[in-house]
Order: sequence, then C-alpha cells, then structure tokens
Amino acid sequence: MLAPQLRQAMLRLSRNAKAKALAERALRALAGFAAALKIKYKDIEVGADFDPEPGLADNGDLEHDLQALIETVGAAAQKAGTALALFVDELQYVEEEQLAALITALHRSAQRKLPVVLVGAGLPQLRGQMGRAKSYAERLFDFPEIGPLNKADAGSAIAKPLQEQGVEIQPAALRRIVEQTHGYPYFLQEWGKHAWDAAAQSPITRVDIERAEKSTIAALDESFFRVRFDRLTPLEKRYLRAMAELGPGPHRSGDITEVLHRKVTELGPTRSQLIVKGMAWSPNHGDTAFTVPLFDEFMRRIMPGNEWKK
Repeated sequence: MLAPQLRQAMLRLSRNAKAKALAERALRALAGFAAALKIKYKDIEVGADFDPEPGLADNGDLEHDLQALIETVGAAAQKAGTALALFVDELQYVEEEQLAALITALHRSAQRKLPVVLVGAGLPQLRGQMGRAKSYAERLFDFPEIGPLNKADAGSAIAKPLQEQGVEIQPAALRRIVEQTHGYPYFLQEWGKHAWDAAAQSPITRVDIERAEKSTIAALDESFFRVRFDRLTPLEKRYLRAMAELGPGPHRSGDITEVLHRKVTELGPTRSQLIVKGMAWSPNHGDTAFTVPLFDEFMRRIMPGNEWKK
C-alpha cells in the first residue's frame, strides 16, 4: 500500500533540482523493493520509472528492504528541505511482521535524523500490538488517545454549525443528542443530519430529536453496525450478544462466558479474534469492552429473545 504513494512522492521530489539525483535513486530503490518482494507479497503494484540499483532494497527481506527504502526516500526529502509524512488509518490491521518492518524503518530514519514521520490511527489495542512487534516502539512513538468528546464539546459540535446557518436548538434537544451519542463524533454527525431533516423550523426541539432518532438508528443499523456484524462468525456473534446482555461494559471475561455457560479457556480464542477484528478491546487485564458505543443496543436488536444462547 505504501509503494505507489512513495512513488508519487519521489516523482514530485525528482522535479526539485537539489533533490533530483537522490529522488531518482529512491525510485530505483523502489523498483528493486517491489521486484524482490513481488513473489512474497503479490499485491505490490507500482510503476517502475527507473531500473533497480543492484543491492539497494532488493534482498527480498521485508524488514531490511523497507529500512533501506525509507532511508533513501528520507535522504531525498532532506535534500529538498522538506519531509516525508506517512498517514496510515486502521493501523491495527497491519500484520505484525509488516508492522515490525515499518517500526524498524522509522527507527533507523530517526537515528539518522532523516525527516520521516508516521501519523497513524488505530484502535486502543494498537499500543500493545506495536510493543509486541518491536519492544522499543513505545519509546519511539507518542500514543495520544482520541476518545469521545466531552459534553461541552459534543454540544458545540451540534450547536455551532446550526448557528452558522441561522438555526437554533433548544437546550433539551441538545442534551438529548449528547446523551444518545455518548459524544462519539460520527454519531453526532448522524444525529445532526437526521435532526436537521426532521425539523421543520427553528428552533429544533426535543420532539424533533425524538422523531429523528428512529431514522438515525435505522441508518446506523444498516450501515455502520451491520458492516461490522456481517464480518463475524456465529460464535463471535453470540459472544458479543452475551456482552450486550450484560450492558454497555466493560465486562469481565468470566461474566461473559458465564452467560454462554462456557469456560473462559474455551472462548479465549473467540475473544482474541474479536479484538483482532476491531470489535472489542481490553481496557484492563481480563476486561472486554465494545470498541464503539451503542453496539450493545444493536446486538440486542438484531439478536432478540433467547434463541442465541442455544
């Protein structure tokens, strides 16, 4: 996934007179990198603008080759008086071997004081994943936590855009949105959209919000929640439904398995897979929580009754 983006960056740098030679060398490194790893990672697709330079990022070992490639790219950026910034979303889905290679490459660049930086986003388990991939990762990176907005900021996220359009919202209506969304930014967007559609005039009232809730929840069920649900195995669905039976969480693993009349050791692999899939995370040892709010309510809606326990 990085290869085509690095190619574009180097092509831009190759138009810089100061960095032209190093950018072209980086493009040769990229050609060797892609060719050497094509057998192992068949999804590497990148145009070759130059012939590979023998011995440069072409050993076929991901960790060593990526380190050499990023170093070469970083040197070109440095010569141009700019920086290379890698932006990667959902970083928790990167396989450990590839994550370790990326960390090693960034560590080497930092040691050489090259202007290369990674800005990554991921679920809370990412810190632990990076620590397992490379023990020094926690010293190399900052891990700021981005959670739900507090009540004041959540309220502003709704009220301020309305005010800019000359529309007011009643305090009771605003409180209802903040309560229902738990300050989760995407939910605020959805509640705001449907509230706007439901209201006939200013100010938006609590009645408007309550009228909009059905369409909001239906939209989330069909898109946001359903996409995640459909990725699960039957046993994983039952595990999450057992969590939902206990409430929003977090919950002790033993309490969850007790609902299913199973042992913790039996369902340990299921819990691990849910964490890998980004459906759950462990805020503390032995605890399990949903990664997004309101998922417990969705699970109760989509798997009602008690048939799921069988």
